Amino acid sequence: MIDHVSIGVRDLERSAAFYDRVLGAIGYVRLVERPRTIGFGKKHAEFWLNLREGDASLSGDGTHICLRARDAATVNGAHTAALSLGGVDDGAPGSREYALGEVYAAFFRDLDGHRIEIITFPQKTGTA
Repeated sequence: MIDHVSIGVRDLERSAAFYDRVLGAIGYVRLVERPRTIGFGKKHAEFWLNLREGDASLSGDGTHICLRARDAATVNGAHTAALSLGGVDDGAPGSREYALGEVYAAFFRDLDGHRIEIITFPQKTGTA
């Protein structure tokens, strides 16, 4: 079980403003603010931004973080927020077949190139 995730960012305030809206779309808020780190979550800080000034290794480092949303509309909202704030589309919202069945997900690259996925698991309906 994962307790939290941290990513390095080049500009803490710029990235925090980006994630205020993107993570806000899935119900996260800023819970911890320190000079070089900001933690977002619902009840405790689960997603951390850590200032890494001048670190050229951030972009495209293979980081992939997946965050769960309550429904497809929430996935869409987070993806839209990311793109409107300078994030780059890396997979439009839509249904995808995963090993455990169908999911609804969207992907984007944040301001530092980290690949973020927002996902929900639609409820199966119709069979009795």
